[in-house]
Amino acid sequence: MITRKIILTADGSSTLLIPEWEEAYHSRHGAVQEAFHVFIKNGWKWVKNQKEISILEIGFGSGLNALITLLEAKKHKKSTSYTGLEKYPLLPKEFHSLNYADSLRNFSAYQNIKSTEVKKHYLDLMKCDWESFQTILPDFQLKKIKTDFLSFDYPADVYNLVYFDAFGFRVQPELWSHELFEKIYYAMKTDGVLSTYSCKGSVRRSLKEIGFKVEKHPGPPGKREMLIAIK
Repeated sequence: MITRKIILTADGSSTLLIPEWEEAYHSRHGAVQEAFHVFIKNGWKWVKNQKEISILEIGFGSGLNALITLLEAKKHKKSTSYTGLEKYPLLPKEFHSLNYADSLRNFSAYQNIKSTEVKKHYLDLMKCDWESFQTILPDFQLKKIKTDFLSFDYPADVYNLVYFDAFGFRVQPELWSHELFEKIYYAMKTDGVLSTYSCKGSVRRSLKEIGFKVEKHPGPPGKREMLIAIK
């Protein structure tokens, strides 16, 4: 079990901090800003015109990335299947204390959505059963799996979008390994996109060696660059 505490980030949205590692689940420059920039603006946008979207998240964590993806799927009426892998699920007292309903309401992309509506969607995501697909909305299904990322049995040719949101290389370098990226490549469809906040040279080189086409993109607040990788 890891110890976590809730902190506020610069854009007013909350996240969790692991004091032992001095590692936060999201950027302290803004949790919502980072999630939207890395995984919607530089992830979802590349696949949103497809008829059906299958997403894998490496690091379900606080559920923020899943929540904003649900809002995008709802807005664009896109059938979305979302699988989130997480080794250390949040406790109810933790996810009930995160302020995403209010902070997303204050974010420009979601100003027309009622905070009560966002809160209901968030709690539906966090409270639903694990290990099997659950229908959160008619066009959004979620499967949360409690697992170690390296030991998960990755299916072949399933996902057209991967959110790679593992803890940073400084604290968990094994999660940024050639071995794990090979497993993810195997699980992705041709032309599938992987998006991550990292732009570390060793990560970039590993992705290229495996066969990804790698692109640098401007990063979220507080970070100069990030990566997307296309199979």
